[in-house]
Amino acid sequence: MDWFFLFLLAGAAIAIWRVVYQVRRVRAMPTDDWDAKLIERLRRGGTDPFRPLELDFFVALPTREATDAVAAILATEGYAVDVRELVDSVDQPFSVHALKTMHLTADRVQASSTRLRELAAQFGGRYDGWAPGRVISDARSDV
Repeated sequence: MDWFFLFLLAGAAIAIWRVVYQVRRVRAMPTDDWDAKLIERLRRGGTDPFRPLELDFFVALPTREATDAVAAILATEGYAVDVRELVDSVDQPFSVHALKTMHLTADRVQASSTRLRELAAQFGGRYDGWAPGRVISDARSDV
């Protein structure tokens, strides 16, 4: 009976260790994995990672004041900013379209996504992601 109890206890300990290990592994995964997957898909599609690319970032916001504040902050950070009113959105009726030229690396894009996500949350909005624009042939990039 004692051996059976020790065997069950060892099995339970192993099961608990596996659950803890899996949870820690999932937490360690990057939160912006979508950015890395899209970059990889663009590279496979022929996008040259050594040439700068215009990236369009989108932030939806609830008020015109919040929109103007976010647009002003992004303009000082080197983004070309365009503000639009969305007639089909009730909870987030304004959008900031921020354009920035940079090399297509996961670190840079994820850093920009993280910054825009934090900025959107600070003003009660949401970050709606990014899309690739055109390839830039001259040296006007945020290298």
